[in-house]
Parts: sequence; C-alpha cells; structure tokens
Amino acid sequence: MSGQSPAPSASNGITPLQQMVASCSGALLTSLFVTPLDVVKIRLQAQKNPFPKGKCFVYCNGLMDHICVCENGNSKAWYKASGHFNGTLDAFVKIVRREGVRALWSGLPPTLVMAVPATVIYFTCYDQLCAALRVRMGDYSQEAPLLAGAIARVGSATVISPLELIRTKLQSQKQSYRELSDCIRSAVQAEGWLSLWRGLGPTLLRDVPFSAMYWYNYENGKSWLCERYNVREPTLTITFVSGAVSGSIASIVTLPFDVVKTRRQVELGELQAKNLSCQVSTFSVMGRIVAQDGFGGLFAGFLPRLIKVAPACAIMISTYEFGKAFFRKHNQERILRYFR
Repeated sequence: MSGQSPAPSASNGITPLQQMVASCSGALLTSLFVTPLDVVKIRLQAQKNPFPKGKCFVYCNGLMDHICVCENGNSKAWYKASGHFNGTLDAFVKIVRREGVRALWSGLPPTLVMAVPATVIYFTCYDQLCAALRVRMGDYSQEAPLLAGAIARVGSATVISPLELIRTKLQSQKQSYRELSDCIRSAVQAEGWLSLWRGLGPTLLRDVPFSAMYWYNYENGKSWLCERYNVREPTLTITFVSGAVSGSIASIVTLPFDVVKTRRQVELGELQAKNLSCQVSTFSVMGRIVAQDGFGGLFAGFLPRLIKVAPACAIMISTYEFGKAFFRKHNQERILRYFR
C-alpha cells in the first residue's frame, strides 16, 4: 500500500455541501470541549491581573482567537470572576458550584458566529484545493497538503477579518448597528477599504505557517499509520492521534509567531475600539519582546498553548473525518439502491 493512498480517498465521494456539514459539526464539538479550558484560564488571569477599562485580552474557543474588550472595572461579564481561585481544578469546581455548569461555556455563542463559518470555509477549501493540487503536481503531490493548507488559511482569515473588527467595535462601545455602519463608512472613506482588514497581517503570520505544517504532517502521519496497521481507510483513532501530533508540532514551531501575533492583536484591538490607527510593525513588536524578556519571551505560554491546541486539533479533525466517512458511506449506499 502506498503512503499516499488514504489521503485521496478522504476527499472523494462526497459533495462540497457535505464537507461543509462535516466541518460544521467538528467546529461545534471542538468548541464544546475546549471552551471550558479557556474560560477557566481567563478567570484565573482576571483574578491575578484585573483587566482595566479599555484594555483587551485574547479569548480562544479552541478554533479561533478573538479580541475581548474590557468594558469597565466593575463589569459582571463572564471573564470577571468573583471570589478567589487556588488553581485550575479549584476554579472548575467553584465556577460550577456558584454559577452552574453553563458558566463554563460563557462567551461561546458570539465566538461561534465567526468560528463556525471560518472553519467551514477553511476545511472545505482545503479539501477541494488538496484534491486539485494532487492531480496537477504529479511527482510532487505529497507537498499538496502544504500548499493547500496555506492557501485555505489565507482565504478563511481574510473573509473573517472584517467581522472581527466589527465585533470588537460593537463590544467596546455598545453601538447600534446604524451607528456602527456610520463608523465603518467614515473609516472606509478616510483610510480606504483596506482599513477593514487591519490586523490581518499578524494573524496570517502565525496561522499560515501553522496550517501548512499541520496539514502536511497530518496527511503524512495518517498515511504512515494506515500503512503500519494495514488498513485501507483511517480509523477514528488514527485521525485523532495524527491530528494531535501534527497540531502539537505545528504549535511548537510557530510559538514565537503566536506570541508576537497575540501582542499585536491585543494592541490593535485597543486601537480599533478607539478608532485609532497604528503603524507598529510585527518585527518591532518582536524586538520589543526580546529586549524586555530575552529570547525566552518569544516562547512564553508554551505549555498552555500545547495543552489547548493538541486536543482541539485532534477533536476537530477526527470529527471532520468521521463526518466525511459517514456521508461517503451514505452516498455509496444510495448509488447501490439506485442501480438495483
């Protein structure tokens, strides 16, 4: 069995709409599993370093990073916890006891508004691109996931970027939709349409290399495991392990870009909320981090990122592959019934 055999069959036999449904279910399931981890992390951060008015922090639901603006010092928002937590497990117990189980998924609905469509675009585009590139690249078809992953991430991040800007403004200033539309219209007139994609650069700086490495390692790891265990189609365990390992490798390699991207994203979020412009470059932020914290500062948050990214990647990709396998089997059975 060749090392490439499981990959092409993974995207054949189903329609783009079915791919979208499979990725949507994966996005929902990943969010449900990973969101409590980040809610607890944000609560602990708010306790140690209270978020002052006008400042921003990054929230992640397992699929995407989102900018959250602190409304005021006495806010009762989900990230402003009461009481004292002695650690992660203690925070889980106290949040559930005081606020109920639903509090662990606070902030999930607004983030899903962008996370689900972005994930659907990303995974569907990847599958379509990868299948097309494998045919056209010939002897270099093994590198197709690398290129397809990078292009798909650029597309999904570009589509969602204006929505992130709009959500940040809505959250920070409690504007009506009419006031928001006037604000966006004035910004476009003053700075052009590109102002709606402010902050896209630092996002792509991390996400594109991550996506390219993730898909390349995932496809090759999946093929290797299929060959090792002599199976034609990847099992749920194989896709889960391949997703976790490839996600871990990509997160470690791209960690410095993640640190820089988070710093820039927070700074840009604060400026966007105040309708101010910023000319700070990514490399100047990197230089500032090295000057303040040394080269070790570029690898800050190594363990928390790894703990969150690995299960998120594993759950997302295994659910997605399971959904595609379900639709492929359904289509095959329908064709057999048709010809009987």
